[in-house]
Amino acid sequence: MKKLKNEKELVKKALALGVAYGEKRGVVEFEPTDSATDKLEYIYRLLVHDGIIQPLPAEQVSQKAIQHRLAMWAARQ
Repeated sequence: MKKLKNEKELVKKALALGVAYGEKRGVVEFEPTDSATDKLEYIYRLLVHDGIIQPLPAEQVSQKAIQHRLAMWAARQ
């Protein structure tokens, strides 16, 4: 997994896009007390469920891998 040049910024963008997507779709309402880790994992699972991104192999699912996959998704938005 090659790290993207501006991955931190892309993860922040993915978080914002994912929260907006989930709330617009009406499936989630995030609370201010929800951690970024929980939000990212929920967004990842929602996008995989909707077929927007490819799922990671089960043995490779980790917080770092989820962040990378969402950063790549945000880069294409």
